[in-house]
Amino acid sequence: MITQVTLSFSKLLSQKHSTGLLNVTTPLHTSNKQPNKKIIATRSRIGIQLADESILSVYCHWDGYPQFNGVKLVEHFNSHDAAAELIDGGDISCLWTNAGWNNEVLPEVGPQYYTSRGDEYNPPRLDADLCAYLLPDVGEEYHYLFRNGEWVCYDLHQSKLPKVVEIPVAVSV
Repeated sequence: MITQVTLSFSKLLSQKHSTGLLNVTTPLHTSNKQPNKKIIATRSRIGIQLADESILSVYCHWDGYPQFNGVKLVEHFNSHDAAAELIDGGDISCLWTNAGWNNEVLPEVGPQYYTSRGDEYNPPRLDADLCAYLLPDVGEEYHYLFRNGEWVCYDLHQSKLPKVVEIPVAVSV
């Protein structure tokens, strides 16, 4: 099964590459508080595999690396229902925070959806299968997928093919 997915992905990747659609750059964002400091987001996509093998997913802008988003997904969204509820909220700025849009401290910690600042709802994206989900079309560095009762993390920025990487176990402080 893994070989079939890899071969299919390789074929799709080479088709997209030959059309020049893979020229993606990572934008730099400048902080309002420190105008000379550039902040680079680690972007990710968070998805859930449905019964028909299709994948429903949302974009997440900040902290997409496994040591943060991966850990938070395992800690707080480690069931089908919790993952589905997370994704149902639409695109996310930060997966786990108590900071508001104006850096105020919020009373609760949780996902910061773009709709919470008044943006229009961005519904989850539906991909037909794993290959379509993993196609690097908008520059996300990591893709997370809840399937078979667990989270899997795919690293998309170290090579041309996605690589499954370990989600670390959270260390209690």
